[in-house]
Amino acid sequence: MDLGLTGRVALVTGASKGIGRAIAATLAEEGAGVAIASRSRENIDAAASEIGASGFVWDSADLDGVAKLMGDVESSLSGPVEVLVCNTGGPPAGADPLGFSTAEWEAAHTSLVLSPMALVGAVLPAMRERGWGRIVNVASSSVREPIPHLMLSNAERSAAMAAFKTLAREAAADGVTLNTVLPGRILTDRAISMAGSEQAVKDAAARDVPAKRPGTAEEFAAVAAFLCSERASYVTGASVPVDGGLLRSI
Repeated sequence: MDLGLTGRVALVTGASKGIGRAIAATLAEEGAGVAIASRSRENIDAAASEIGASGFVWDSADLDGVAKLMGDVESSLSGPVEVLVCNTGGPPAGADPLGFSTAEWEAAHTSLVLSPMALVGAVLPAMRERGWGRIVNVASSSVREPIPHLMLSNAERSAAMAAFKTLAREAAADGVTLNTVLPGRILTDRAISMAGSEQAVKDAAARDVPAKRPGTAEEFAAVAAFLCSERASYVTGASVPVDGGLLRSI
């Protein structure tokens, strides 16, 4: 299937590894000109070289740096951002839902809500004027079913999803879509770190996930790339789980 992405300019944040990198690689394979961003120059340059993208240094906490990032991407790729994928790592876990400090709440809100909104705000008006655009946010299955020990992620990712739903209705008539993708048990470095080992991730998935295994970043990226495509023009305001059947909710 031709996704109609050839020549489109795409920006994927948090893309030096894991889900973000896989999405960027898939978009590049589909013919898009891809910019990727993360806070580490070394890591983003390595990923960019491997997948055929252009690397930019940007920290999701740097809201004031969004305008410069967009300007640098537009200059480097000779065109405005037409596809935006907002991807941010999760905030810290904690056994006590009320045990997080105000500073931790503020940091999570900046990373998971204010940061994607700043990125969206930088590209959405021009997308609407041009009559085409695709925006995807990477969230978590926790927005449907809260996950124990992940209070900050449960709350803040849900807020971002509500914001995307609101904006999707505003921009739908202008040819711009905004969707959210919900990863379940995806085998990434973060999942391995939280579980303690790769085998622990696989064992938990075999126990809890109907598919009896964790998903791969590439499987997740395939869904995200479709939502970024010309073919997904009538899908907007959606939250799409990629979780091997993990969610029990309807």
